[in-house]
Amino acid sequence: MNSELDKNIETNPLIERLPAHLKQFIKPQHYDAYTPINQAVWRYVMRKNFDYLATVAHKSYVDGLNKTGISIDHIPNMYGMNRILKEIGWAAVAVDGFIPPAAFMEFQAYKVLVIASDIRQLEHIEYTPAPDIIHEGAGHAPIIANPEYAEYLRRFGEIGCKAISSAKDYQLYEAVRKLSILKEAEDSSEREIEETENEVAHLQNNMGEPSEMALIRNLHWWTVEYGLIGSLENPKIYGAGLLSSIGESAWCMTDAVKKIPYSPAAAYQEFDITKPQPQLYVTPNFAYLSEVLEEFANTMAVRTGGPEGIDKLIKSKNLGTVELSTGLQISGVFKNIIIHKNKVAYIQTEGKTALSYHEKELIGHGTLNHTQGYGTALGKLEGINLAIEDMSPKDLQAYKIFEGEKIELKFEGNILVSGEIITGTRNLKGKIILISFRDCTVSQGEQILFKPEWGVYHLGVGKRIASAFSGPADFNSFNLINHQVSSSTVKTAYNEKRRELENLYLAVRNYREGKNTQFSPEAVFDILKEYHSNDWLLSIELYELAVADNIENLKLAVLKHLEQLQSQKPKLKHLIKDGLDLINNSHVLN
Repeated sequence: MNSELDKNIETNPLIERLPAHLKQFIKPQHYDAYTPINQAVWRYVMRKNFDYLATVAHKSYVDGLNKTGISIDHIPNMYGMNRILKEIGWAAVAVDGFIPPAAFMEFQAYKVLVIASDIRQLEHIEYTPAPDIIHEGAGHAPIIANPEYAEYLRRFGEIGCKAISSAKDYQLYEAVRKLSILKEAEDSSEREIEETENEVAHLQNNMGEPSEMALIRNLHWWTVEYGLIGSLENPKIYGAGLLSSIGESAWCMTDAVKKIPYSPAAAYQEFDITKPQPQLYVTPNFAYLSEVLEEFANTMAVRTGGPEGIDKLIKSKNLGTVELSTGLQISGVFKNIIIHKNKVAYIQTEGKTALSYHEKELIGHGTLNHTQGYGTALGKLEGINLAIEDMSPKDLQAYKIFEGEKIELKFEGNILVSGEIITGTRNLKGKIILISFRDCTVSQGEQILFKPEWGVYHLGVGKRIASAFSGPADFNSFNLINHQVSSSTVKTAYNEKRRELENLYLAVRNYREGKNTQFSPEAVFDILKEYHSNDWLLSIELYELAVADNIENLKLAVLKHLEQLQSQKPKLKHLIKDGLDLINNSHVLN
């Protein structure tokens, strides 16, 4: 991690606890890269939000703005946010746009907010499909000052990062990331946007049965991002997507948006990030969010295990873990299983595999020891109504399962393990979890599953699969610092005219803050009207100065200019009106 990055995050020890595979996503904020127009966009949205959301947002929101140190006038600095977030037990890091859903949720599990450090263009001031600092900083951060909601967020991350994805989920993530970048970039062609929209639509319509990750991502969307709380008749906003969208936060309160009681069924309601949501879910309180989350978690393979759990891992084609009833954890890419009477009789991974217990790799059983995959028989022995894991030392002696014995163990499912026992490995409770064999052959009928020349065979002891989840048991077992994205957020290259406009915004900002500036408000307005007549936000700021300093001529001239803009560009009418209303009702902001 470079020194520039350290400077941005050194104030919060929670970030130091993050594993390396999460730290790879953290980027420097580059606060100096925010332009005067960026700062003006932040200020307009936050003033508008503070004014409007004070009446329609959950009461924790306005309180949280103060607690998390988020200013209405300035884009938040990660350094300052972390210093204050530390007091409520959280941290924040900057990232580049969307990151994989599992990583996003895992950050939450560590009580770290992921904040996309880019900010939306002025042209997308009401809403952007791309994650930005308004959405993350002004949407997510304030509401976590509520302890009950913050715990829900942490718990959601803890459960969500164990959800198993399908092979198509990652394709969809990359396509959505690309689309959000194209829509926010200034020079994207309509054709390229349309092609990517079609790709996203095609993937969404051909995902097959939704994966655990797809379902829990839906729950995340309808609560953390777009949730309402209270009664159906008079709900309040708590979802970050609504809290950060000055357009949708107002629209969602109208009858045009259907309000539905929140329930586990929300997991099956898809969403489109590029459009306003036609329906929203209302939870009666934050406690009910946790109740639904636990109900959904009870359906996940991390809790149910069994053949269905490992089947999900095989279909995911990604690194995952199964935990046996003894606590032995097998992490790798699962290739196939043998089923007998709806129970798993044999499992097989391919490629690097690691064995762990309580999320700690067993010595001698890392990926260097299991480079070509790992397989083991599971279940009970044929004709014996007692699993090996339940055998006492006397039972093991009676069935000749001890060191130095040449033995044949025939498992239900016709799996035969034949070899000389070298040793056994026990867990902390004294249960045997591994039995190691030399000169070992494992077979099912004519099919050979393990040959003596492959080395020592390690039988994983367990009568059933208790759990199956995404990712490794011990993160140190695998090199996970390998994330490659297919697209990066686009940084706008400014021409001379845009630089001149930025300087005008800076002059107004300096004037408002009592700093030296080479332009008076009147001079700024003359240049603006002559060379940048389509810009509306700076005219709003000039009107604010004129009202504050009683510059009557400037006030009237700016109003006239804004009236012309409203007639020429009807889409700007409500934005201009809202900006003027904020100034004319300035007591709201004081």
